[in-house]
Amino acid sequence: MKQNYFLQFFMVLLIVSCQSNPEIRFESVVSEEYRPVYHFTPESGWMNDPNGLIYVDGEYHLFYQHYPDSTVWGPMHWGHAVSTDLVNWESLPIALYPDSLGYIFSGSAVLDTENSSGLGKKGSPPMIAVFTYHDAELANTTSDIFQNQAIAFSLDKGRTWEKYTGNPVVPNPGIRDFRDPKVSQITNTDGSKTWIMTLAVLDHINFYSSTDLKNWTLLSEFGKNQGAHGGVWECPDLLPFKTPSGEEKWVLLVSINPGGPQNGSATQYFIGDFENGQFTPDDTMIRWLDYGPDNYAGVTWNNLPAEQTRTLFIGWMSNWLYANVVPTKVWRSAMTVPRELSLFDVDGTLLLKSAPATELKKLRSEEYEMNQETSALPSEAVEIISDLTSDSFSITFSNELGETLILSKENGLISVDRRNSGKNGFNRDFAAIHSAPMSWEAKDIRIFLDASSIELFVNDGELVITSILFPSSPWKSVAFSEHLNSLKIYNLKK
Repeated sequence: MKQNYFLQFFMVLLIVSCQSNPEIRFESVVSEEYRPVYHFTPESGWMNDPNGLIYVDGEYHLFYQHYPDSTVWGPMHWGHAVSTDLVNWESLPIALYPDSLGYIFSGSAVLDTENSSGLGKKGSPPMIAVFTYHDAELANTTSDIFQNQAIAFSLDKGRTWEKYTGNPVVPNPGIRDFRDPKVSQITNTDGSKTWIMTLAVLDHINFYSSTDLKNWTLLSEFGKNQGAHGGVWECPDLLPFKTPSGEEKWVLLVSINPGGPQNGSATQYFIGDFENGQFTPDDTMIRWLDYGPDNYAGVTWNNLPAEQTRTLFIGWMSNWLYANVVPTKVWRSAMTVPRELSLFDVDGTLLLKSAPATELKKLRSEEYEMNQETSALPSEAVEIISDLTSDSFSITFSNELGETLILSKENGLISVDRRNSGKNGFNRDFAAIHSAPMSWEAKDIRIFLDASSIELFVNDGELVITSILFPSSPWKSVAFSEHLNSLKIYNLKK
């Protein structure tokens, strides 16, 4: 009787174990070839930079550079989508159309709660979009004044917009690249508030101030001889942070094209102080927000509720080296997953951490524990988490066609190898190994794999590599080195 009891007990344990870690069977969840499952994409047409990121009354607004009539770059509009949870997006009608003053280039949005602009109505503070007008006809001449800053306003939570009749609000002083205003509001020492515009000006940043969003005064310039200068500076963002020790610091994001660490476009950042309208960096170190080839022009959300106590970011998941020719048909380009930015310290050096937003956990459905004997993937859309038992690791994704995607850390370098990851003939620079130096210990990894992208977060975002890819058949298998005892994998669904 005693032997039978133990046999029955063992069988129950085995059944429970099997039920808690069911057999993995691949099931395709994509609706269209290479269409991401959980990354934002336009329903059709072209998309690039995120614009006008703002939170208002429970909605996260995502505006974006959009050309609805083609899958290649053209006359820019502001596309529009909203979400209540950062993972499920509702596409709305186009917000801003080109007009006689030009295309609608990148910019930002603020909620003018005190109606400093005078463009609101009683009980209805205006949402103000600040953007660059780009006169395409003038750009084809010898003129340098074809880009100017303008505003539009909305009284119905961004659903409809009216352009300000006094545009432009910041006329071009004679500089060919004069664009991408990011506006935010700061509180002065006397309690008053000032609007600050951070503007990309060819090879540096201009800072402007305003009390009404319509009249702007140049405060200072930064960056002509600092940072990376392999290309034009674009899409800046100025952000306050607390260091791990509680000190206040400011971070200035600046996208650059070309000149990134993997060729083409990328986003650098500076850490320093912003006082009396002047940004002063702490050092001359060149820092990159993301060491992959495919995170560009990212900016942060304005007007987040104070209780969120976070800085929320999203980027365009592509690279100007090949953005116009990647092998998608109906739509072109996706956004990264939303990320939470913060400062961390490595041996006395401050760096910017970029962690996946908390809301991404809402996408998780089935959970699997994978070991060296189980190597199947449940779908094209997964999240993978693992602690590291060594400072080195290797993970290989593969399909039945022999294509591979390899992630690794060896000799102080984090690498993503997409040389054999599928279609790559559309651009000679696409098939490459993309590496980043990481001198400190790698303790854990978190991977977001979608139909046409991978985002690798090391130590919850202390180092990030974002890469798009186009496998000829979905990834169905994963193999990993002994330095990862097991992988926890989540099937992700909208």
